[in-house]
Amino acid sequence: MDKYGQLADFLQARRGQLQPEDVGLRTYGERRRVPGLRREELAMLAGISAPYYARLEQGQSHNASPEVLDALAGALRLDVSERAHLHALARAPRKSRAATRPRPERVSGATRALLAAIADTPAIVIGRRSDVLAWNAQGHALFAGHLDPAAPDDPRQRPNMARLVFLDAHIRDLYADWPAKAKAVVGNLRLAAGRHPDDPLLAALIGELTVHSEEFATMWADHRIVACDVADYAMRHPLVGTLTVTQQTLQSPQGEGPALVVATAAPGSPSATALTLLAHATAPEGHRPARPVRDAGTPAT
Repeated sequence: MDKYGQLADFLQARRGQLQPEDVGLRTYGERRRVPGLRREELAMLAGISAPYYARLEQGQSHNASPEVLDALAGALRLDVSERAHLHALARAPRKSRAATRPRPERVSGATRALLAAIADTPAIVIGRRSDVLAWNAQGHALFAGHLDPAAPDDPRQRPNMARLVFLDAHIRDLYADWPAKAKAVVGNLRLAAGRHPDDPLLAALIGELTVHSEEFATMWADHRIVACDVADYAMRHPLVGTLTVTQQTLQSPQGEGPALVVATAAPGSPSATALTLLAHATAPEGHRPARPVRDAGTPAT
């Protein structure tokens, strides 16, 4: 993945998504050959020269200052996540040796201890390519109970959440609003691609999904980034029925290293009851938690 090529594609795509009326420009009814703003219009809004902006969008200029990038972000109406992504794409790549196959990502002992400590809360550890590096029993049961619980232990067989969301029928059915989950997954992959443009495994994953999922290809070409550090998802679980969980992604501020994803439900809610029932249904004999006490007529979901 060419980092400056990504920058050019991002600028061109986002420019095409803005209409003159969105930014207060008058068109006087003239016919426009292409959708969105013209290059010179965006350059004017950002306060930079049109030729310089054209070189940026063509991938020919590699020295955009933070001030220029901030001006472009403002003109393009980018949010905080998209602004950070723009800066990451424009940052000069580090000089490195010839690309080699990355080492498998690993989960630290401290993270495994944390998973054990929150055993009653569904949690999974996700790598930078969205590989599942580890999960606790509740995380496995909620997100991918149809898969081998030991799969994350073998780097060659690790489930990949992006691949599952787009190519696995069970996961597609699990999310009531599947498009919202899919857009969040694409946004995370795009952020990862901006931070790691030389990762061949990440590039291969994006290529695979582009080939095998028309929906992924469309969302990837859109260049929108949906921040999903915290998001509510309605789920249709095959064991406990419908429930709504809040998925929180906990990661270092720099976005480096594995991320911990936990799912919670409002205390005392039907969804919290459903999570307790799921823990009971999937726990080994002799380790099952007490069933939740419900008033007569209260649904289990």
